[in-house]
Amino acid sequence: MKTDDAGQGDAAISETLIESTQAFRGNFLDVRRDRVLLPDGREAGREYIVHPGAVMIVPLLDNGRLLMERQFRHPMGRVMLEFPAGKIDPGESPLACAQRELREETGYSAREWAHAGVLHNAIAYSTEGIEIFFARGLTAGERQLDEGEFLNLVSHSTTELDAMAVDGELTDAKTLIGLLWLSRWQDGEWALDWKKQS
Repeated sequence: MKTDDAGQGDAAISETLIESTQAFRGNFLDVRRDRVLLPDGREAGREYIVHPGAVMIVPLLDNGRLLMERQFRHPMGRVMLEFPAGKIDPGESPLACAQRELREETGYSAREWAHAGVLHNAIAYSTEGIEIFFARGLTAGERQLDEGEFLNLVSHSTTELDAMAVDGELTDAKTLIGLLWLSRWQDGEWALDWKKQS
């Protein structure tokens, strides 16, 4: 059985868009229904969500713990443990969004920021890309939560978070990726380029 198809190139497995229509448009969600041409010549349907992009912040407290949030997430029907995150506004840079979201949701501002990379958390049904930022040199301030937004701030060590992940208590994909990136950075395997807040 052949297991390495790299020699064929991506063209052999790529789809071609035939038609795109908007199936639903809400306050937040933009759902599309597309028709595509498959590599073998047949047609297929594709449904997905167009997303404006988001940020996630891994806030490092001076005591080595991580600043986190507990927030009720309606689709899950329960409170979830997460790193601070939020949607990028039109015309807003990812860094400006990260700084705004950290300040609004936690009240903290950071002296230094590092952009780690981007996470595509639902590639089968969403265009969402989450830009991952790290923040350190935190200074507490007053939160400015959005209307209808309720969350509790907590702090955890990486050891506590690892145990929660193993036990299935921590299941949020972006937070798990943030924890992975933090672990690799702390082990010297993945680099972060720290910059002073401008």
